[in-house]
Amino acid sequence: MVSANSFGLPFLSAYLNSLGSNYTNGANFATAAATIRLPTRIIPAGGFSPFYLGLQYDQFVQFKSRTLKIRKRGFFANMSIQEVNATVPDIINGFSTNVRGARSFWIYNTGPIGCLPYILANFQAAQRDSAGCSKPHNEVAQYFNYKLKEAVAQLRKDFPLAAITYVDVYSVKYSLFSQPKKDGFELSLVACCGYGGEYNYGNDAGCGSTITVNGSQIFVGSCERPSLRVNWDGIHYTEAANKFVFDQISSGAFSDPPLPLRMACHRNTSY
Repeated sequence: MVSANSFGLPFLSAYLNSLGSNYTNGANFATAAATIRLPTRIIPAGGFSPFYLGLQYDQFVQFKSRTLKIRKRGFFANMSIQEVNATVPDIINGFSTNVRGARSFWIYNTGPIGCLPYILANFQAAQRDSAGCSKPHNEVAQYFNYKLKEAVAQLRKDFPLAAITYVDVYSVKYSLFSQPKKDGFELSLVACCGYGGEYNYGNDAGCGSTITVNGSQIFVGSCERPSLRVNWDGIHYTEAANKFVFDQISSGAFSDPPLPLRMACHRNTSY
């Protein structure tokens, strides 16, 4: 939403919300908790969306086909860190397969998942780094990003006429946890909308829900100053944090090649 506002663009209607939607400017295929590979467990049993990347790509192809016809007519389950790392190459291969043939891509890496309250609350025995984040989980994210950058380099070789920009979102997001006060934030490891424990997060106390504590009903709502917080509900970032991240990366300062977003999709030279 932040990026759309910044460019004066309307919000895109969700692909699955077809009734009453306007797809003039495109469709939104994003879904929370989506994976690149086919998930082994899906919501509500496993917490992952059934709409993984391959299926989203199929939806896009179907959507495009139907659009043309109309125009003519008028994370981690019980796996160890080593086991998770072992899945990364296959995940990256799945990603590369689905983006082949495209002309313009702004590919940003994954963030420091080890800093999310959801991870911190559920893996309290994990080693912490200087920012208080889970070190092994962030190492998985860093390994994923390393392999992703390798894949981007290969895609550039395979498609020299394509505009492919790699964006280091990890570094920007990590700064929100390592030096929140410098960026105007506070309590970066604590969820704004949640309940329970050091990180204000509980698996059975989701944002917006009503829970029973000692016989009393408690509504799980927002903190007092969400504009100063980094994490919203234990997993997602707040609107303020998302805006900060977008403002940083859209300038091109964290991009390879270092081009502003407005230029990244319109260049004709290869790097």
